[in-house]
Amino acid sequence: MRFGLLGTGPWAQMVHAPALDAHEGVDFVGVWGRRPEAAKELADRHGTRAYDDVDALLADVDAVAVALPPAIQADLAARAARAGRHLLLDKPIAETVEGGRAVVDAARAGGVASVVFFTTRFLSEPAAWITEQSERDGWFVARAQWLGAVFSGGDSPFAASPWRREKGGLWDVGPHALSVLLPVLGDVTRVTAAARGPEDLVHVVLDHAGGASSSLALSLTAPAEAAGNFVELRGTAGVTTLPESSEGALPAFARAVDALRTAADTGRPHPCDAAFALRVTEILASVEETLGSA
Repeated sequence: MRFGLLGTGPWAQMVHAPALDAHEGVDFVGVWGRRPEAAKELADRHGTRAYDDVDALLADVDAVAVALPPAIQADLAARAARAGRHLLLDKPIAETVEGGRAVVDAARAGGVASVVFFTTRFLSEPAAWITEQSERDGWFVARAQWLGAVFSGGDSPFAASPWRREKGGLWDVGPHALSVLLPVLGDVTRVTAAARGPEDLVHVVLDHAGGASSSLALSLTAPAEAAGNFVELRGTAGVTTLPESSEGALPAFARAVDALRTAADTGRPHPCDAAFALRVTEILASVEETLGSA
């Protein structure tokens, strides 16, 4: 599959470009970025071409991987889908429900496959755990903590990200937590409560279609010593926690590439497609609305 990369920031440099370059089933055609000099530097590093014109890149590929801020991603993803290009996107899919819906509509109209890189869903041990728990009934309560130190640890490559500073942990790490909880507990039926804590910390309580309740704590400003992820489920099956992964993001992204290729070949939607990412965006928007009315 011929892939183009849209974006040249830290995530593109750390994960997207090296994973596409190393993947045996991928022809890494080129890179487009908002800063041409950064696109050239990244393309040169991986022996591919830098494009000044995004439409020229779209004309040369079968699929695009997008590593851009969500508002920019949404516009370009819809543009790529209208051009008939398959989509490997990042989370959140958009900053607004309308933006996410535009991507979903364009993908459906263009008949293209989509996969959104919710990292945890593509890591071997966590993915197997999620599948196992989703097959069990009787979950009563869950709690998830996704605490990052992006703006408090001092050396995060994402600390210069304006959208993360504006939107906070709710929109950056909230999608990760929801990507674990939704397949296990079912869709969110109600945002029961939402409250702000120190800095960007957000506490959320959700009701799920399976009958369980979940509580989330989300932040990008946790002390570095307190940063980390934790998910616990309690129910008739007992108590279980999300396992840590022995892998990094590179093999996970390679699996996302494989998932997109399979979806494109078979026409069967992947569980982490743009429609799922839109539902995550709808839940985040509902939480934000609840916070605004609190």
